Amino acid sequence: MLTVVAEPSAIQRETDPRPHAIVIGSGFGGLAAAVRLGARGYRVTVLERLDAPGGRAYVHRQDGFVFDAGPTIITAPFLFEELWALAGRKLSDDVDLKAIDPFYDLVFSDGERMACGSAMRDEIARIAPGDLAGYDRFMRRSEEIYRVGFEQLGDAPFHDWAKMLAVAPDLLRLGGLESVYGLVSRYVRDPRVRIALSFHPLFVGGSPFTTTAVYCLISYLERRHGVHFAMGGTGALVQGLVKLIRGQGGAVRCKAEVAQILVRDGAAAGVRLAGGEDLYADIVVSNADSAYTYGQLLPADSSKTWSKRKLASARYSMSLFVWYFGTRRQYPDVPHHTILLGPRYRALIEDIFTRKRLAPDMSLYLHRPTATDASLAPAGCDGFYVLSPVPHLDSGVDWTAEAEPYRQRVEKRLSETLLPGLSGEIVTSRVMTPLDFRDRLCAPKGAAFGLEPILTQSAWFRPHNRSGDVKGLFLVGAGTHPGAGVPGVLSSARVLDSVVPHASELAKA
Repeated sequence: MLTVVAEPSAIQRETDPRPHAIVIGSGFGGLAAAVRLGARGYRVTVLERLDAPGGRAYVHRQDGFVFDAGPTIITAPFLFEELWALAGRKLSDDVDLKAIDPFYDLVFSDGERMACGSAMRDEIARIAPGDLAGYDRFMRRSEEIYRVGFEQLGDAPFHDWAKMLAVAPDLLRLGGLESVYGLVSRYVRDPRVRIALSFHPLFVGGSPFTTTAVYCLISYLERRHGVHFAMGGTGALVQGLVKLIRGQGGAVRCKAEVAQILVRDGAAAGVRLAGGEDLYADIVVSNADSAYTYGQLLPADSSKTWSKRKLASARYSMSLFVWYFGTRRQYPDVPHHTILLGPRYRALIEDIFTRKRLAPDMSLYLHRPTATDASLAPAGCDGFYVLSPVPHLDSGVDWTAEAEPYRQRVEKRLSETLLPGLSGEIVTSRVMTPLDFRDRLCAPKGAAFGLEPILTQSAWFRPHNRSGDVKGLFLVGAGTHPGAGVPGVLSSARVLDSVVPHASELAKA
């Protein structure tokens, strides 16, 4: 297939002769990729369809409140520090990260609380002393999984089947065929402790009962590196990364929607914007959802590996209902992160992932950033976002009709538990449903985290960071290896250092 692509102008080549890399999307994966490519000698252009950078880490500003749209937990700050170092700066030059401890409070349906953080052993000794020894053994196992699954394999490319064969024994030995909940249950018996050690896959779009036990590494990741919050909100990290890119001579263009990746003789040659403008590039990096990249952005005959038929049969993560709201009063007893559990654990998760129905009950993640940074709300006020995992759009739920009734159910649950009198205190409000993930963030099925992180959709089985069908096309973000979550998408950009040629090599070609 031959497509005419606009070549760079003579003036452009003269003023900046570096090979050109286009990055589609300005989520954390795309921004991290841009910094790494800039450090490797590329002139980088990041294209973002929204009016501001960030992707899922977009920032809403409303009525004096600042709401981070997506990620709120930073668990691997060294990955950001590495990006700043590549640009010749220090993270602390631009961003103030504050450690949060406890990391989050678990509130069970009977009102029992468990503070998950550096004093986790004390909490287990308090509520389930018989599980203390098992917890210690589990954490040793979590560390072992972390050493292999994160440190050795987290940024290793898996486009080569031989690589998968080489690491398969380690993955199997560490519990790759077992679920997170299954592995946890071999070490502890108390149902509350099992929940506390197994819910983490929900942070990356997976069910604790089907996600490979390799994700048990998150427990050790949190303990080793802590949980942090960026003062000013997660958007401060986005703005800091944009500053790095521009400091490298790159550009971030917003309101620049990519309609198609242009392919010439089997190689990515640039992109066509929705307005019809063609942009030339030596390489293209897509931070768009991997299923959207292969299903919508590439010409239909470009990929045999990830055909539309294969994408249709893949398993996708759950979606999210998110309510952002501000109150005229403060709730000082509510910590920064709270997980409010419903009366069912496994059955609710099966409703979301397997039965794909909107359940009558719910579990909620409540984020109160003003507990740490009062500047995110007007004086005397509190800002919140509450997140409820829900099935993706294959559920058939009509969110145009269901959004407000569901929000009211969430409000009622919070009023009865963590935020008494909430209904009379709300001064600003907005919601995000699976439709927004589909239409605003271009996530097929409204799946908030891309492909579900089951074993058969991980590592070699996941869309590769280097496309096997289109030369010069690379993928970063939640939909590629190693997966979702801020550490995952930053690590996906790390993989580029292994699979993208240095700009000087392209210049010689």
